[in-house]
Amino acid sequence: MPATAQLTGSVLEPATATPRSSPSRPRYAVLDALRFVAAAAVVAYHLTAFGSLAWGQPATEHFPTLHRFTAYGVFGVPLFFVISGFVILMSASARDVPAFVASRVGRLFPAYWVAVIATGVLLVVLWPEGKAIGTSRVLANLTMLQSAFGAGQVDGVYWTLWAELRFYVLVAVLLAVGMTAQRLYLVVYAWPALAYLCLREDFGIGATVLVAEQAPYFAGGMALYLVSRDRRALVAWGGVALNLVLAATVVGQATSASMTRHTQVRPGEMGGVLAVAICFALVALAVLTPLRRVRWAALTGLGALTYPLYLLHQYWAFWVVAHVREAVPAVVALAVAVGVSLAMAFAVHRWVERPWSPRLRRRVEAELRRAGRGPDDGHPGRGAPAAA
Repeated sequence: MPATAQLTGSVLEPATATPRSSPSRPRYAVLDALRFVAAAAVVAYHLTAFGSLAWGQPATEHFPTLHRFTAYGVFGVPLFFVISGFVILMSASARDVPAFVASRVGRLFPAYWVAVIATGVLLVVLWPEGKAIGTSRVLANLTMLQSAFGAGQVDGVYWTLWAELRFYVLVAVLLAVGMTAQRLYLVVYAWPALAYLCLREDFGIGATVLVAEQAPYFAGGMALYLVSRDRRALVAWGGVALNLVLAATVVGQATSASMTRHTQVRPGEMGGVLAVAICFALVALAVLTPLRRVRWAALTGLGALTYPLYLLHQYWAFWVVAHVREAVPAVVALAVAVGVSLAMAFAVHRWVERPWSPRLRRRVEAELRRAGRGPDDGHPGRGAPAAA
């Protein structure tokens, strides 16, 4: 297996053990805040613009003006993907394959398992009228591979995790063959171009493998990371531009169509293009301007709530709305639903993610190393990166 590598400027050099506070792995507090903004946008979209009947009538009837703005919250998902492209490349560049895979397993699964079980109990036992699902679907969803099985989602928001998982596989393959600068640039340019061809030619298997509908977002985030390491690298800037164009004019239109279908708000061709461009611009501002040096702990704290908030908010918030809408004004019901969602997100982060994610990561990495090279492979004296 190739040695772990990390980016320095536009080249790759062997990595040494790097603590969490290393300058090579900065903490972008504003980027953390952007993750929360993306989740909040999706929450607002679902509660005030999405076509749910939890309100007893279309949410747009309760929020006739607000929904025209919150409908654009559907673009919080592309913003997630651009951020993910940046962050995952930054993370992978300081790890080898076992460490990278373990970091992703530890990051994703503890909160996800709790969310699936909690939402499953809600929809199977407490509020079956919210969505018709069975225990078999809940069990299938625990694997996070339900999209591959065609088993259906417990919660519709889980579809994004299937895109993320396939992206992680591509990054792991890149790590396995050796993450050189030349290969990274090839990925940033060729991957979204091939993905576009698969979409255009309706090549389903290729589109699935290449994460075709999200490839320009992920690759665009990767290109922004390359720019952050070398502002003078025109080829990196070119990768940002290419992926912005592909995202805005090709896959971004699918998001616009979904927005129109579920909210009846029509962004128009230029509205969708502008929304995608804003996603790229926000990430660029967070990582390429003086904002990258902001270190406010409060922003990082908000970012920590993003994942559990995204996983849990939809049906639990709908359930709250359905039970309080007759007793209080719509705006109060909305505030209560958001408050419950945030409280649940905090609880999952505090009592699930913080204690269990590091344990799962360490266990998975140890097992992968034992299966690959033996139990001593991860000893610091052998040049393996420290867990981060």
